[in-house]
Amino acid sequence: MELRQLKYFLKAKELLNFTEAAKVLNISQSTLSQQIKQLEDELNVLLFDRIGKRIMLTEAGEMFSEYALQSINRANEGLLLLKDLNNINTGKITIGVIYSMRILFAKALIQFAKQYPNIKIQVVFGTTKDLLEKLNTHHFDFILTFYENVKQPNLKYQALLNSNMVLVTAKKSSLANKRSISLTEVADLPLALPFSGYSTIQFFVESFRQKNLRPNICMEINDIPTLFEIVKTGHWHTILSETSVNDPHVVGIPIEGKNMKRTIMIVSLKEAYEKKAVKKFYEQLIGEEFGRKGKHLIKS
Repeated sequence: MELRQLKYFLKAKELLNFTEAAKVLNISQSTLSQQIKQLEDELNVLLFDRIGKRIMLTEAGEMFSEYALQSINRANEGLLLLKDLNNINTGKITIGVIYSMRILFAKALIQFAKQYPNIKIQVVFGTTKDLLEKLNTHHFDFILTFYENVKQPNLKYQALLNSNMVLVTAKKSSLANKRSISLTEVADLPLALPFSGYSTIQFFVESFRQKNLRPNICMEINDIPTLFEIVKTGHWHTILSETSVNDPHVVGIPIEGKNMKRTIMIVSLKEAYEKKAVKKFYEQLIGEEFGRKGKHLIKS
């Protein structure tokens, strides 16, 4: 059954004359008759009674016409939907974001949503490991995460920005006025760190190991706001990306070392179709305002 056949059938029903319907449709009468006959054969029912040159709609034809009209209307709606999608008037994008990016991402999200209010946006926060797994099973249009040492060949990577890794401490802490701190000093402090599934803690465990340091990890917590509450007491400290620090009661002290910067990437499936709305979101992410606020922008 084809949409073309449904259109022919509906026009014949409207005019109750194959000759007139064929003229309006700009096809030959024989073509129209043949297409409707094929439709009847497929449905195994007569849609029209043929009485000489006259045609009359059968009971089955009357019933079927409602569904034929619905099919045509739905197809037309689908065409409009696709046109709107191309014009970024509607559609949906799904994005995975690491917790460290939530503040800067929110700024880009707000600007995008204001500019394209009819685009539905679904955002999922998670660890790098979880987000990559879901990206590979087509759960996301793209994710924002830290660069890992090994790139997966099926993924496309776009560098977004560099972020310093910092020791987060309470403003009332005796360390708060330090301009920088060494990894050796950090290892001696009581630390409350993100849970072991987070990319940040894995990065630092490896950094400590390379320097033969044994950090004093007192707590592992899988919630960044809770970490801030712990740090604000002044008894513990944490290590996070600079982009995570937005609480007025804490400060971030850059950790010394050339490897204490991490690159945040836009990661997507290499072979997947890239929606126009997704490309516009990329532009928002790497736009001048977002880059200025995020610091150290890398345009790729």
